[in-house]
Amino acid sequence: MKYYMYVLAAACSFGLLSTFVKKAYDAGYHVGDVVGGQCLFGVIMLWLLVLVVSKSDRGAKAESSAAYRAKPRQVLTLMAMGTTSGLTGIFYYGALQYIPASFAIVLLFQFTWIGIVLEAIMGRKRPGSDKVLSLVVLFAGILMASGYLKGGLEAPSLLGTMLGLLSALTYSLYIVVSGKAATTVAPITRSALMQTGSLVLVMLVYPPHFLWNGSLHEQLLPWALLLAVFGVVIPPLFFSLGVPRIGGGMATIMGAAELPTAVTMSFVVLHESVSALQWVGVIITMIGIAVPELIKRKRRDAPFGGHTGGFSS
Repeated sequence: MKYYMYVLAAACSFGLLSTFVKKAYDAGYHVGDVVGGQCLFGVIMLWLLVLVVSKSDRGAKAESSAAYRAKPRQVLTLMAMGTTSGLTGIFYYGALQYIPASFAIVLLFQFTWIGIVLEAIMGRKRPGSDKVLSLVVLFAGILMASGYLKGGLEAPSLLGTMLGLLSALTYSLYIVVSGKAATTVAPITRSALMQTGSLVLVMLVYPPHFLWNGSLHEQLLPWALLLAVFGVVIPPLFFSLGVPRIGGGMATIMGAAELPTAVTMSFVVLHESVSALQWVGVIITMIGIAVPELIKRKRRDAPFGGHTGGFSS
């Protein structure tokens, strides 16, 4: 049970980020301050965790101790892969400057179908009908959750929408590449190296003016620390603990908790208007995410070899 709770906590942590970012914007900070502060303090926290955990395992087997170290090529590879995480933060937090948090998170969640498309392209294999059904449901969900079906609303910001979709694309790339290199390196060290790569990219795009212009001594520091804890430290650590025990399919379903968390926080804390139709859209989006795994489980549990008469993988 605790492993399910790890994954749930990680997903809900991600769901809090858009509200924290919006509050930081209200305090007068821009995307460079916010994403830069998050990455900087998140990387510091992760490397402190690596130091503490590796010291506690010093008396363990030699191969266990070695897992906390990475070869130069592994370091460079993981840092390069981590830039996709930095791009996700830049695009997603940029989108939040132009569109409501409740819509931005729905756009980010399009990483689910984008991931299916990327998987099909990279594997040169058509997605199964269960995944196609998932895509259709997801498209319906985003249309309803956007809030623009009920009419009488201004068109969404094109720039904000594009940035939100770009964040979904880079997040999909992050998911695809993050588990494919240096698998012998301990998860906490992998996370620290990838986030270090993310930090380097962010600092190149947004020079860290907040380090010397006094912003940290004003209101930026609390928001940067909150974003670091809930966006950089908790999710990768808890996912690395929970996902291997409950499986990727169930983790994807439970990871959908990020969406209602973000929409609820935007409604309660940011006082954004969220209609009943949008709530239905959120629920449909979550169903779309769950469809492939639910069909897989139904097929597996069915008699006579799992034939359900409809879907193929």
